[in-house]
Amino acid sequence: MQAVIGATLLLFGGGAVVFGVLPGADALAIADRVWPILLFVVAVTVVAELAAHAGVFDLVAARLARLSRGRVVVLWLSIVVFAVVVTAFLSLDTTAVLLTPVVVAVARSNRLPPLPFAFATVWLANAASLFLPVSNLTNLLADHRLGGGAGAFLALLGPSAVVAVVVTVALLWIWHRRALRGRFTVARAPRVSDPVLLRWAAGVLVVMLPLLVSGIPPWIPAVGAAVALALVFAWRSPRFLRFALLPWQLVVFASGLFLAVGALEAWGLPALLSAATGTGDGLLELWRLAGVGAVAANVVNNLPAYLALESVADSPVRLAALLIGVGAGPLVSPWASLATLLWHERLRALDIEVPWGRYVLAGLVAAPVIVAAAVVPLALR
Repeated sequence: MQAVIGATLLLFGGGAVVFGVLPGADALAIADRVWPILLFVVAVTVVAELAAHAGVFDLVAARLARLSRGRVVVLWLSIVVFAVVVTAFLSLDTTAVLLTPVVVAVARSNRLPPLPFAFATVWLANAASLFLPVSNLTNLLADHRLGGGAGAFLALLGPSAVVAVVVTVALLWIWHRRALRGRFTVARAPRVSDPVLLRWAAGVLVVMLPLLVSGIPPWIPAVGAAVALALVFAWRSPRFLRFALLPWQLVVFASGLFLAVGALEAWGLPALLSAATGTGDGLLELWRLAGVGAVAANVVNNLPAYLALESVADSPVRLAALLIGVGAGPLVSPWASLATLLWHERLRALDIEVPWGRYVLAGLVAAPVIVAAAVVPLALR
C-alpha cells in the first residue's frame, strides 16, 4: 500500500513539474535537500536490521532482565530507557520494528504480560523522537533550517523531549501499574548463534552512534556503518544480505510526498494554513501551532503534516513547536505515524492483538497532554 501511494504521489509531483506548476529549479532544490536524508534512512535501516539479526538487541534486553533482579517495574523502566536510546539514535521506526519483538520476547520468556512493554515502545518511539535530528525524518527535514547540527537541535528541543518522555512514562505507568507490580523469575539469556558476528555488530554500533551527533552529516557514518556490517555479514552470514533489507517503499513514498507537497505549496497552500496556525512565539501561539500539527498528523500522517506546515513555522521556536506536534502527537489514529503501523504489524505477527479502539481512546487522552506539556519549555525560553 505504501509503495502504491508513493508511486501515485510521484506521478502527481512529476505531472506538476511537466505542466509547469512546480518549476524545474524548485524540483531540483527539493531533490538536493532530500537525497542526504533518504540516504541516511536507507543506511541506518540496514544497520539496525543487521544488528538485530546479529542479536545485539536481544542481548541488551536479556542483560536488562538480569540487572532487574526479578523486579517487574525495574525491568519495565530499563526497557523504557533502552527504547529512548534506540529511538534517539536509530529513529522511531527502528524502535517500532526491531525493538518491539525483542521486548515482547523478553516479557514472554519471563512470563510477564507483553502489552505494557509493547505500548512503551510505540509511545516512546514518538515521544523520544524529539531528541536528535536523526531520531525522526521530520527532524532531519527541519535541521537544515535550524542550523548548528545535533548540539543546537538538542539545546532547542532537548528540554521538550525530556518533558515528553517523562509525561509519556507517567501515563503509561498509570495505565499499566497493576501489571507492573511484583517480581518474576529471570529466564536464561538467549543463545548467541554467532558470537563473532555479534561482537562486530556491537562494535560498529558503538562507533557509529557518537558519530551521528558529532557534526558530520549523519548519512556519512550511517553509510560507513552499513557498508562495514554488510562486509561482515558477507563473511559470516551472507544469507541475510538481501534486497528486502532496503526500505525502498519508504523511499518511494517520501520522494513522491516531497514533490507533491512542493506542488501544493506552489498552488498557495501556505497562505491557507497560516490562518489556522497564527503567528507569534508565546505559549498560546505555540500550543496552537503544535496542536494543528498534531491534528494534521493524526488526520493524514506526520510526514505530510510537517511538510505542509513547515513554511508557516517561521522561527526556530515555532519550528520546534511544529516538530513536537507532528513528533509526539501521532498517538491517536493508526496511520498518524508509519512507526505505529509497523508496530501493529509486528504485534500481529507475534499473535498479540491490540484493538484499535483501545489504542485510539488511550491516544485521545495522552496526545494532548504530552504535546501541551512538551511545548511549555519552548515558551519559557
